[in-house]
Amino acid sequence: MAYKITDDCVACGTCMGECPTGAISEGDIYKIDPNVCIDCGTCADACPMGAIVAGE
Repeated sequence: MAYKITDDCVACGTCMGECPTGAISEGDIYKIDPNVCIDCGTCADACPMGAIVAGE
């Protein structure tokens, strides 16, 4: 399952630069495209807010 960005996101952009597939897009709260996400967890490891969680 693709990772998801929660409402705890502060749009710092750290995750976007770490995603190897470019699955993350900018916005007030960043979003992960589940069709592009390879479920590697790199974004979650990089997020300083802990705002990225494994999808269900």
